[in-house]
Amino acid sequence: MSLFAEYAISALLLFGGGFTLVGAIGLARLPDFYTRLHGPTKATTVGVGAIMFSSVIYFSSVDQGIDFSEVLITVFLFMTAPVSANMLAKAAMHIGVETVKDTEGGPWHQ
Repeated sequence: MSLFAEYAISALLLFGGGFTLVGAIGLARLPDFYTRLHGPTKATTVGVGAIMFSSVIYFSSVDQGIDFSEVLITVFLFMTAPVSANMLAKAAMHIGVETVKDTEGGPWHQ
């Protein structure tokens, strides 16, 4: 494995781990459902995506090529995380989940 690949893998792991940590802190600290939903969604797409990409780089440099299952998992992750967050937000709006007092914007009726 080349030195450049090791640095790229390390940087992606640190970036992905840091982004996932920030998303987890956002899930714990943000005040209402809608803002709490935002943190983990971004952490999933960017943080876990960077970790998966570092895995693709590592296993493609150690073995002969890119493993199709890792690429498929990454594509599935990027496709399902935004859709599931959108569905959760729409369901919360339909059942009338309240927002924090100073939140700007609102659901359809405003």
